[in-house]
Amino acid sequence: MAGLSRMRRSDQTRASRAARHVGAGIFLSRLLGFVRERIFAHFFGTGLHADAFRAALRMPNVIQNLLGEGTLSASMIPVYAEFLEEGRDEDARRFAGAALGILTVVAASMALVGVLVAPWMVGLFFWKWDPEKQALTTALLRILFPMTGVLVLSAWALGILNSHRRFFVSYMAPVFWNLAMITAMVVGGAWLLRADTELVTLLAWGALVGGLLQFGVQLPFVYRHLGRISWSLGRGVAGVSEAVRNFGPVVAARGVVNLSGWVDVILAGMLAGGAVALLGYAQTFYMLPISLFGMSVAASELPELSRMRQEDRAVLADRVSAALRRVAFFLIPSAWGYLLLGDVAVSALYQTGAFGTAQSLATWIVLGAYSVGIPASASSRVLSSAFYALRDTRTPARQAYVRVAVSALVGVGLMFPLDRMGIAGIRLGAAGLALGASAGAWVEYVLLRRGLGRAVGPHGAGVGPLVRMALAASLAGGVGVAIQSLAGPGHPALVAVETLLPFGVVYLSAAAAMGVGIPLRRAT
Repeated sequence: MAGLSRMRRSDQTRASRAARHVGAGIFLSRLLGFVRERIFAHFFGTGLHADAFRAALRMPNVIQNLLGEGTLSASMIPVYAEFLEEGRDEDARRFAGAALGILTVVAASMALVGVLVAPWMVGLFFWKWDPEKQALTTALLRILFPMTGVLVLSAWALGILNSHRRFFVSYMAPVFWNLAMITAMVVGGAWLLRADTELVTLLAWGALVGGLLQFGVQLPFVYRHLGRISWSLGRGVAGVSEAVRNFGPVVAARGVVNLSGWVDVILAGMLAGGAVALLGYAQTFYMLPISLFGMSVAASELPELSRMRQEDRAVLADRVSAALRRVAFFLIPSAWGYLLLGDVAVSALYQTGAFGTAQSLATWIVLGAYSVGIPASASSRVLSSAFYALRDTRTPARQAYVRVAVSALVGVGLMFPLDRMGIAGIRLGAAGLALGASAGAWVEYVLLRRGLGRAVGPHGAGVGPLVRMALAASLAGGVGVAIQSLAGPGHPALVAVETLLPFGVVYLSAAAAMGVGIPLRRAT
């Protein structure tokens, strides 16, 4: 028993360290992402070029979402990690080469088709836009489709490195994607001295170059583990048939979620001008805590849960519960902070150049609508990882379909009424789509919890800890709002420091006083 306890403590420490490495890599890439977004807001605001770029960037995401990080993690990592655990290194190497070969062919084919049908897609999805806006979106789309093909290969490298417990490099690699786009805008803006079609086209080329850099920077580290890559199309390679079987349901799930993202952009294109851009600006903040805490915990737990697949279900339930508590500790205050102080954060990041006070307030409203679903969306990542580790890819797929249906129904029902409201001419229909996404996220979370309960037994973050976290977040939010009111107007960056810093300090202090301090490692 003592030996087993030591092994579990070692696993817990390793998982905690892995989550920190994932979080650190994501933090760096998101930090550069915020810099990129600030420069983008300065040049393009919520005008024609912003809408066109956001739409063009979102549409080819079908390739990345179908074949990229989430799909590969669910289908490839459990098989590859099990080979490593059993000491079958040669089988693991051949399996990795087969996965790369298949992905290269599929991603390249889909990218080529996307380039060819780009005009048709834009005309179909954004039929309300004027010809100039459609033409610009088409031109950008033809540059960005190949970019997403390259990012799929980058996700393959991430899967290999994660299986070897090398998390930091793979999650830090998007820094180079962001740097390439930042460079394109800064250099292009200084050269052109205006935000126009030339600058946004240069930005698209920067995104393509950044995708190549993101993949390339991981290759030396992948080579350390694989050595010579046995590139193939998977015929007769052990593990490929199982991965393909897992791949189908996951692709179906990712496909429908990706379809939901497409539908949001298409519906936003039917609203008043600037709706597509507002969604993009709000999603930058929305995805930050989900990526830092939800994705980091889910990514670090997947290889470990896969290795523990044969253990007692109670052990798995305990591990999932601890992961959900770690996620909730950070996601509950994130949601409260965005709801109460999101205007401060948005203004500090975006309010410059073509992005004024009205744009900041409108973005805050959309962000607030997204914030309601943040805890559920992040927790669902952990629950899905548990299903994938159990080699059950169908349950998350089924719940994804339900999530998308709920999101669409609620979003469509709210977006048109809200689009009749506005701030200084900026309409708020995008907030309806964000509320739909939040409703869908909670429905998915409830269904996943119920399904995993049948598979591993009772689990969850616990009512007591969740209530204490919510109380600590409410107290911190009240302090932040009071400071904001007393301080009065000022430079957005200064106001952010004055309010958000005390918010974080009060939350951490109150949570610790209530017995729910920072969960750096699982309890034993």
